[in-house]
Amino acid sequence: MPSARPVFVVTGPSGAGKGTLIKGLHGRVSDIEVAVSATTRPQRPGERDGLEYRFLSDEEFTRRVDEGEFLEWVKYVSGRRYGTLRSEMERIAADGKTCILELELEGALRVQDQVSGSVTIFIAADVPELERRLRERATESTGEIGGRIALARNQLEQAHLFRYMVRNDDVERATSAVAAIVECEMAFAGTMAPP
Repeated sequence: MPSARPVFVVTGPSGAGKGTLIKGLHGRVSDIEVAVSATTRPQRPGERDGLEYRFLSDEEFTRRVDEGEFLEWVKYVSGRRYGTLRSEMERIAADGKTCILELELEGALRVQDQVSGSVTIFIAADVPELERRLRERATESTGEIGGRIALARNQLEQAHLFRYMVRNDDVERATSAVAAIVECEMAFAGTMAPP
């Protein structure tokens, strides 16, 4: 009888390429689904509620925190809050899929402490590369980028707190490394379909 599916937590500083590597997993690993985070930040042009994020008002976010609906949540430099609703993880599990969470360091540590069998993967990149990626992304102001870089320096020093660390200095190589970790852990838990 198969074991419970592991929950994968991909973390690292802003600009490390967490989202890019997770997207790369979809062509390589079957039966995985990324949990959609909730946020209080404004919806950007082209984003759809429930697809990129679940967009909540400050009041709704606070109510759900107070009612214990979040597995984890964090407030960023920008003042916006992001979090993972327990119901999102339950939905993915009910669909028979393996849940992947893309979280910043603080949220990843909370999940690591609260979810038995969670598998944490820290994505690292050099600080100059992080800054370049953040500037190219053009979604934050110069002040926000400076705050994220300062935070990234601190986060890189905490990589040892996580089970795995993958350096994203080459997207193809890093995606292959993350896929190998996910496949190995799923096979170990007995949740990976035979080829």
